[in-house]
Amino acid sequence: LPCTHRGTRRCFMTSQNHGYAVDASSLPVDWSVLFTNENDGSNEGVVHDHLPYFSVQFHPEHTAGPTDLECLFDVFVDAIRRSKNGERCVVDEMITEKFRFAPQISERPKKVLILGSGGLSIGQAGEFDYSGSQGIKAMREEKIQTVLINPNIATVQTSKGLADKVYFLPITPEYVEQVIKAERPTGVLLTFGGQTALNCGVELEKSKIFEKYNVKVLGTPIQSIIDTEDRKIFAEKINSIGEKVAPSAAVSSVDEALAAAKLIGYPVMARSAFSLGGLGSGFANNDEELKTLAHYAFSYSDQLIIDKSLKGWKEVEYEVVRDAYDNCITVCNMENVDPLGIHTGESIVVAPSQTLNNMEYYMLRKTAIKVIKHFGIVGECNIQYALNPESEEYYIIEVNARLSRSSALASKATGYPLAYVAAKLALSIPLPDIKNSVTGVTTACFEPSLDYCVVKMPRWDLAKFYRVSTKIGSSMKSVGEVMSIGRSFEEAFQKALRMVDENVNGFDPNIKEVNEDELREPTDKRMFVLAAALYEGYTIDRLYELTKIDHWFLSKFKNIIDYFKNLEAVNHSSITPGMLKNAKQMGFSDKQIASAIKSTELVVRKLREEHMITPFVKQIDTVAAEWPATTNYLYLTYNGSTHDIEFTGGSIMVLGSGVYRIGSSVEFDWCAVGCLRELRSQGKKTIMINYNPETVSTDYDMSDRLYFEEISFEAVMDIYNMEQPDGIILS
Repeated sequence: LPCTHRGTRRCFMTSQNHGYAVDASSLPVDWSVLFTNENDGSNEGVVHDHLPYFSVQFHPEHTAGPTDLECLFDVFVDAIRRSKNGERCVVDEMITEKFRFAPQISERPKKVLILGSGGLSIGQAGEFDYSGSQGIKAMREEKIQTVLINPNIATVQTSKGLADKVYFLPITPEYVEQVIKAERPTGVLLTFGGQTALNCGVELEKSKIFEKYNVKVLGTPIQSIIDTEDRKIFAEKINSIGEKVAPSAAVSSVDEALAAAKLIGYPVMARSAFSLGGLGSGFANNDEELKTLAHYAFSYSDQLIIDKSLKGWKEVEYEVVRDAYDNCITVCNMENVDPLGIHTGESIVVAPSQTLNNMEYYMLRKTAIKVIKHFGIVGECNIQYALNPESEEYYIIEVNARLSRSSALASKATGYPLAYVAAKLALSIPLPDIKNSVTGVTTACFEPSLDYCVVKMPRWDLAKFYRVSTKIGSSMKSVGEVMSIGRSFEEAFQKALRMVDENVNGFDPNIKEVNEDELREPTDKRMFVLAAALYEGYTIDRLYELTKIDHWFLSKFKNIIDYFKNLEAVNHSSITPGMLKNAKQMGFSDKQIASAIKSTELVVRKLREEHMITPFVKQIDTVAAEWPATTNYLYLTYNGSTHDIEFTGGSIMVLGSGVYRIGSSVEFDWCAVGCLRELRSQGKKTIMINYNPETVSTDYDMSDRLYFEEISFEAVMDIYNMEQPDGIILS
């Protein structure tokens, strides 16, 4: 019978002769053992200090698995000890006492002020329109009046029919105070408007404006926000619970920065505190580079953080939620394909993580829960780690005590409405009382399970600017992102490449030439340089040396290129149905296959349909079919055998705007949402096709069916043929 104690030892209790017991000599001296005789049940419940038949073997290397309830083992041992000593022992009472938590519950507000994120900028885009909209919906469900401040007219949350009142004003302390004075809200939500709202809220708290007007900060306490944002306090708080942050120093002048770098040792990373999208950050290998960086960074913030460089380590993220009663779950864990040194917003991100072993996964999960509880965060929290690929050593990079871009991705990737749940938690509603509005069956205390792979990929528009470096690093340059879903990494990865740029066929080795400098110092086109290198015969070990991308990901990329070569060896008349099906299962588009076999997209499509090679529609049900659930989140895959839904027809299909880019942003999402609402008001069933996780149009309650799919001829026609809608809206 395997059991885990304190997450440090796994015990394997082996039965010998005819009973279950434990050799107490192999246990710590203060342990006792409960013995039950298997033959006749005699001695049941009797405590024995020593029995000769059995032994416990400890295998520290096997310890893995969730440790949330390991404290029950302590209760069990304590119950035995009390029983042995003749003390009163009621296990139910002991368990209740162990989990007793005294929450600080304030009076429910009647009117809530929500701070938006203001104008879109790099690092802060449409994801806060999505999170703010969900927050407003959650408040309305609880019959609470909402007042929104957001000057961005191109957002859904400022549209008629959501917030009770909207102020198109700058999100600055002066203007927010005027609104508070006029509206007299009793509560304020700061975590739904990104860094802009947080910074404004911190200023209002420091100047005692909230106290002056008796406004309660809902959800995460303001001090917890300050503790996670101020790097010096953050490091002290993390160290106090036995966890580690990378060696760092908070400085306020260039001279202090140089002194700190000398102490920590080059190379170092410099970054501004309280900044957005890694603004003012970079790596320095010597004093001169650091001076340049420091002067630049101090123009954005009065505090600069000097960190030890961990370039080349894995970057892993966890999304965690906690309620006011100390219930805590992890919603999603994600892994960056790119190693540390590239901003998360610039990285390709995979959910769930693919290269962590069970031990690493639960080690980081346990730490995430420990940290969110220590900071007293109520609502949603994002925690980022640096993990040494050669060992289990890790550092906590940062904790975001607010909704972020990663939150929007985690919500759409898992089907768990994070912003909606976070708003409910801010009202001190416990997790078990919140129904998962996506599934309609499970509650918010279910940890999502994924039976598919999600890939997030950023989009850059650097070609539109003259003299702009195409290198990517610790400061964000991307203007949008896409999310693809598949039943294999290769399938999801190739879909994502096409979503980012409709002129790309997939992981194409013919777009860029091999350039080792671009592999060492990544640019926005590195993936295509990598494809060319694999095509030219570079080994996985050599590519790992150059890129520090994990061997697992490199082997998957190699699978795609190897199959591309197989396709090039045949033509449209000699390609077999088996080859065609395998290609589709690896994410090759009809156009991509046509390019390899020297044919056309329509010929490949016709060939595919002749051989009945068509995609299957699968649901994101948040619980991987472990629990009955229905959802309207859908995707296409060739790695399946049946559809998860039935097709009834009679709907109107609406095509979304896709990835944000310069010239096409959140305003087109506003158009799509307006279209869906009007169709619904006329009693029409709606189908939305979009792949942008930052949008409101991909929210769970915007349409009757949502396909997270490419907006391409192939994908749209496949969906059209299955759904047989009455019409399609393109504009």
